[in-house]
Amino acid sequence: MFQIVWIVIVGFVLGLLARAILPGRQAIPWWLSILLGMGGAWLGNGVAGWLGVRHTSGVDWIRHALQLGFAVALVAVGASLWAARGGGRSRA
Repeated sequence: MFQIVWIVIVGFVLGLLARAILPGRQAIPWWLSILLGMGGAWLGNGVAGWLGVRHTSGVDWIRHALQLGFAVALVAVGASLWAARGGGRSRA
């Protein structure tokens, strides 16, 4: 149970950081930012494991940089797709 809470917290932090790094306003809901941040963490962990840098003797800076990089990419793509579909608002 605590692992799920931790995953959501990491997704929240990565989603917020990704939105802060990207220029302009990302008109996506907060829940989508969290989901995309979680996806960035998952992809970053996978690539770090593939590169062999997932677990190091100190702080895993490369893994964290990969997680943030993937979160930024996912938020950028997610924001453009969200805007393209109308941002969840009905068109009347």
